[in-house]
Amino acid sequence: MVISHGRDLVVLYEQHQTRLIRMAVQFVGDEATAEDVVQDVFLRMHNKAPRLRHEGSLPAYARAAVLNRCRMVLRRRRVAWRHSEPHQPPALSAESAVIVREDRREVVAALSRLPSRQREALVLRYYFDFTDAEVSRYMGIRPGTVRSTRARGLAALTRELKGR
Repeated sequence: MVISHGRDLVVLYEQHQTRLIRMAVQFVGDEATAEDVVQDVFLRMHNKAPRLRHEGSLPAYARAAVLNRCRMVLRRRRVAWRHSEPHQPPALSAESAVIVREDRREVVAALSRLPSRQREALVLRYYFDFTDAEVSRYMGIRPGTVRSTRARGLAALTRELKGR
């Protein structure tokens, strides 16, 4: 199936934009970059429609594309950090406070200090309720590795939050 450049993409955007931005915020750490990532994914989907076998796989394709784009942003940041002082993301805006409630700020901050693989496994599992099989598919690792990565991530997150 090839999506049309019209209604299918508009409906996908209307139904999934907020959730995709929330997912991206968890990975990149700030709402402005997350919005840019999601916009870029939809622009690329508009310019070059993905060829999908099943009509229902379009949201999954968009999630995977956002995750891959977030990884690219983080890789670029790491390269920039090697050649300059580490960048501190801007303070959370009022809009971000709606997405990330006050009671979750410590958890989000602690998540941002975890290694990216552990952070991805925890966010996909606990923020988006993906099964181990889904997390495995999105991260490109085995389900057993997902479970062990998640366990290590939870242990590190617990230590981080107890230290506060």
